[in-house]
Amino acid sequence: MEISEKLLCLFSADVSAEEDRYVIEVPRQEVETGDIEPEEVYRVALISRDEADGDGESTAKPQTAPSEPQPPVDVGETRYVEIEDIGKQGDGIARVERGYVIIVPGADVGERVKVEVTEVKSNFAVGEIIEETF
Repeated sequence: MEISEKLLCLFSADVSAEEDRYVIEVPRQEVETGDIEPEEVYRVALISRDEADGDGESTAKPQTAPSEPQPPVDVGETRYVEIEDIGKQGDGIARVERGYVIIVPGADVGERVKVEVTEVKSNFAVGEIIEETF
């Protein structure tokens, strides 16, 4: 399956019936940590949980409650990032998959740096610059 570079977030959700329409609820964390805003209009793609294998047989897994998305980075991982903004504390802010934030102390807007992830939290990570430009 091909996934667009324009993907802003990815999550599992139930579709519920509400009078004359169907509703998909976006988890609060996707709005708080992502690039999406309430009251805006977005294109939504729905992917079935039931994926067919090569024999046409269903490979669906048992249905479970949606879990919180995991951070897209790990401690010790290196990433090439572009600093998009400056945080309240003066640190550089870069965004990676699903709008996940990497805070980069000592970086300026527009810089492209190689960082090593030193700390990972559910909604942000901290990275240390290991190469100034790339």
